[in-house]
Amino acid sequence: MEADDKDKDRLARQYDLLAGKFSELYLAGKERGRESMSIALEKAHEYLVALGEFSSEQGGKLSQYLGRDLDQVISDAQRLGNEAKDRFHPARVGAGALSSLAAALELSGNALGALGERTKQTLTYKTGEMSSAGTLTCQGCGQTLHLKSTRHIPPCPRCPGTIFTKGY
Repeated sequence: MEADDKDKDRLARQYDLLAGKFSELYLAGKERGRESMSIALEKAHEYLVALGEFSSEQGGKLSQYLGRDLDQVISDAQRLGNEAKDRFHPARVGAGALSSLAAALELSGNALGALGERTKQTLTYKTGEMSSAGTLTCQGCGQTLHLKSTRHIPPCPRCPGTIFTKGY
């Protein structure tokens, strides 16, 4: 395995660690909503930096990716309404970061409605960024990429596109 692949695998593992710690902290809190999500994400970041899992700068970038993925899950949940309760139920979602996010968001209930305005804008995913599992659609040609686990986003295999939207 090349050094670059090892670095990408390490970053994917770190992303999953951050998502797991975020979920643990968010679920331990009493409040639900975007502010409590932001607090849990910041605390997870600080905790893992203190443990030496990643640098503050690396953690900041991973936190941005996880925050974007949270916004996407919230946006999808709002759009899907009650269907989202079944679709994102933790028992139906695979292991890893997405499972942690689903468990945390399942308990958020009505707090999702308050987050609508912030997540209405189109969330974009770019080649080279980290993303949890899901289906990415190239904004250039419509080609779909199916990520089965957390990983770096590759360029579109059909066109030179590097900008994607995401669904689950």
